[in-house]
Amino acid sequence: MTPNNDFRTRCVHEGELHDSQHQGSISPLYMGTSYAFNDVPINQYPRYFNTPNQRGLSQKIASLEGAEAGLIFGSGMAAISTALFSHLQAGDHVVFQDDLYGGTRNFIKTEFPKYQISFSFAKDTTVASFEAAIRPNTQGIYIETPSNPTLRIIDLKGIAALAQAHQIWTMIDNTFASPVNQNPIAFGIDVVLHSATKYLGGHSDICAGAVVGSQKTIDRVFSSAKNFGGSLSDATVWLLERSMKTLYLRVQAQNENALQMAHFLDQQSWVERVYYPGLSLHPDHVLAKAQMKGFGGMLSFDLEKGRDAKTFLLALKLIKPTMSLAGIESTALSPRLTSHALLTEEERLAQGITPQLIRFSLGIEAMEDLQADLLQAVEKTNQ
Repeated sequence: MTPNNDFRTRCVHEGELHDSQHQGSISPLYMGTSYAFNDVPINQYPRYFNTPNQRGLSQKIASLEGAEAGLIFGSGMAAISTALFSHLQAGDHVVFQDDLYGGTRNFIKTEFPKYQISFSFAKDTTVASFEAAIRPNTQGIYIETPSNPTLRIIDLKGIAALAQAHQIWTMIDNTFASPVNQNPIAFGIDVVLHSATKYLGGHSDICAGAVVGSQKTIDRVFSSAKNFGGSLSDATVWLLERSMKTLYLRVQAQNENALQMAHFLDQQSWVERVYYPGLSLHPDHVLAKAQMKGFGGMLSFDLEKGRDAKTFLLALKLIKPTMSLAGIESTALSPRLTSHALLTEEERLAQGITPQLIRFSLGIEAMEDLQADLLQAVEKTNQ
């Protein structure tokens, strides 16, 4: 398989393992934790991220992102923490986007001070704001676009050019977009991260993470990863490779549902505001069109003031009020009570996370059924 193959073809075939013994049509699963000694620099061992299934899946994810190489991890946070720590040491400084995933923000605030690593949050999503936060000891810029949960868009080309001018690295959490909708490496970003628990897995039954980039970058990440021990079991690796065969089809369906739902919600009297980059009124709509192939399956909306988000969520019947996102089933939650609960109220409000905010992950169900479920929940919770 080569990068010239269509994205859809690579979803199915890139990185698959050949079943030489039985000629099966899918990758065999190699569950061994001990392999024969070979006269090579690094022998096969699960914690070294190089078992047959691990290598095949890493190749698939890297190919879909247009990267040279990749590593897979036991969770998205394992991928994020390992990538950051492999690029930092005491005395370094990093500029972060302000409206990050709550788990990432909590990791930064909790762990960085222990290692004398300093950090700043850009005041807004403009490139100028990131530039203003750069210090003499800044080593890199970390972004997330579309952002969680207000779907702001960061200028990938602008951030890459800024970093190159200052000779620092760039990392992006590309979970919300998925490789179907956005490939940051094509815009000059150095390191791409995924919570593979989300769109790459897609069925709410896998916990995993991924890091992709140049071979030099992945070698650097591996040097820390083998010590931190965040590898993924081969059984889960096999399931994830299986799931990614349908990545394109799933995400395309979710894109379509999200765009339709955004227009629907935008017309509802019980909705104060809709956050979705596919809407022309979104502040970053033009930028999203320029750097995204699709607008994604995630959106958020504010209920009208005075309407209780938790009561509304619990009244849903088809849409599941659950913690995660990006499965084939539609889910919704209150970021204030879940994904961003570890932030202070002041931090949440600064990011636009109000008590009325609902984050909505669109699945692949029929649109009329999803809309009917929202309307019945509204009727139940009418004031």
